[in-house]
Amino acid sequence: MRLLLIIFVILYVIPIPAMAWTEDDITNEGLAGSLIPATDGKPGPMVLILPGSGPVDRDGNAPGMDTDSLKLLARGLADLGISSLRIDKRGVGESYAAGPSIEDLRFGTYVNDAVQWLDFLRRRSDVSKLYILGHSEGALVATLAAKRTSVAGLILLEGAGQPIAQILARQLANAGASLKLQRLSKRISDRLEHGVAVPNVPVELLALYQPRVQRYLMSWMPLDPASELASVTCPVLIVQGDTDLQVSVDDARKLSSALPSAQLVVIPGMNHILKDAPEDRAQNLATYGNSFLPLDTRLLPVLADFLRQH
Repeated sequence: MRLLLIIFVILYVIPIPAMAWTEDDITNEGLAGSLIPATDGKPGPMVLILPGSGPVDRDGNAPGMDTDSLKLLARGLADLGISSLRIDKRGVGESYAAGPSIEDLRFGTYVNDAVQWLDFLRRRSDVSKLYILGHSEGALVATLAAKRTSVAGLILLEGAGQPIAQILARQLANAGASLKLQRLSKRISDRLEHGVAVPNVPVELLALYQPRVQRYLMSWMPLDPASELASVTCPVLIVQGDTDLQVSVDDARKLSSALPSAQLVVIPGMNHILKDAPEDRAQNLATYGNSFLPLDTRLLPVLADFLRQH
């Protein structure tokens, strides 16, 4: 039976003091990341953290977006004695040189890299169990990686429950785009879904559909996150904030319905970058430029509880 937890207060306080830890920059076949290893060197759980869409780096930052959300996540886990590796995607940050041209990038590239990172971590003597955590687009990458290689658990943070074309349509509507622009976007996404390039994109939609990224979109659009999750066999945690402007609670419920054994946690007042934020769009978006804001205080206990259960 599907478990739905609606969190209104912190459910508990984990009685573990913050631990001393180190953070190491590592590379793996041209890819780069930040590793926080076990403090005592003994085998323990390790979480691979995958960032979201676009040029988002290991810390959860991108041009014009300064959140430090994934850095805070990794360091918060470290304070609870949980090791992690957060990575720069191929072509981003310190993994920039390993990236293919934008025209040659495919969604499967990121899945292959996630599996490669898991294999890298599996060879470490201080890793007893491997978990994979994906944020936003990284949630679908993590799902596909978990289907290809063995992990002890899968964590989906703010992950879409519908194909990306439907998500883009909803985001345009929520942003107040004109009906004309929404219809144009729908025509473009329909063609891309069928593998047909669109050379002439209206300037208002170039940020979404510039010709150089269309092959990547074609590789992403056929993927249905809920259908892909349905065949995952490891334990799964789905976490969704209800003031997320990019992904909705309905997305999380679609994912949960696809895999009834998954645990679903909805955190009121948490937005897409894992910070406490109001529903007001302008105030919510203002949090994307403030890396000093802490993570929502209810998030880390939920993650730690899942990791310790499994």
